[in-house]
Amino acid sequence: MSQLAPQVGIVLVSHSARLAEGAADLVAQVGGGTVTVIAAGGTDDGGLGTSAEKVARALRGADTGAGVLVLPDLGSAVLTVRALLQDLPDANVALVDAPFVEGAVAATVTAAAGADLKAVAEAAQEAWHARKL
Repeated sequence: MSQLAPQVGIVLVSHSARLAEGAADLVAQVGGGTVTVIAAGGTDDGGLGTSAEKVARALRGADTGAGVLVLPDLGSAVLTVRALLQDLPDANVALVDAPFVEGAVAATVTAAAGADLKAVAEAAQEAWHARKL
């Protein structure tokens, strides 16, 4: 039996655990369950905020060998992720500036198709141009 190639994993970082979990549930279904999507939302005690430890666990869990795309919801989540990534200089991680839900959907669909980390990041960023009306 052939082994599938590793896919890009996705970490959704939100100030709200419920928001991150809901978005992860949505995109996991869109990706047909083939992409590892992990929510890293809220603080360790269940409040609003960003936990560096939750993000670190999510990065480890989402890494299947093809890299990890990190999509934050708000600016201070970006600061938390950037600080964490400074301690992981060799990590194959792309932190992207993209709309949270639309970017997550585009990234997941692209990752499910087997694209590399650069293409998955570009797909997420292109979601800025997706119009709803």
